[in-house]
Amino acid sequence: MRSLLKLIPLFFIVVSFAFAGEPMKAENFTLPDYNGTKHSLTDYKDAKAVVVMFIATQCPVSNGYNTRMVSLYNDYKEKGVVFLGINSNKQESVEEVKEHAKEHGFEFTVLKDDKNVVADKFGATVTPEIYVISPSLDILYHGRIDDSRRELDVTTHDLRDALDAILAGKSVAVSETRAFGCTIKKVD
Repeated sequence: MRSLLKLIPLFFIVVSFAFAGEPMKAENFTLPDYNGTKHSLTDYKDAKAVVVMFIATQCPVSNGYNTRMVSLYNDYKEKGVVFLGINSNKQESVEEVKEHAKEHGFEFTVLKDDKNVVADKFGATVTPEIYVISPSLDILYHGRIDDSRRELDVTTHDLRDALDAILAGKSVAVSETRAFGCTIKKVD
């Protein structure tokens, strides 16, 4: 019996290593955009990657990234990368989300997560917070867009680096970074 007990920790170590290289999976979701049209994550299975961006209308950090989000969308839309903005803040109405998107030139789809269901599924807590998902729903990157709220102070382009690696058929060198921004205001 003692020899069996000694093998139990070894079993857990082996199991941990077996799953350590496995990417986390995203769960499919369906949300309406600000016009009421429903979109599901699996609608984009032909994309090379889907960038899910949790964003806000009232967060100064998220708003500091508006032009960078537009630039990223413009740089990658012709390369098979889909961008989906998701607003999960309870106090930001669909109309506010729509006006904000138009005002800032968001040509990518912006969805409204009214009851924080999708934010909770992903574990998203701040805006902006990014998830890059493969056609098979593997989460290839999670974290920040880059390393500074102030564009002039950026030294690492984490999201851009991840997308470039994915499009080149390589694994993402840094697949997890710490997202920073305003807390997503959730429904109680």
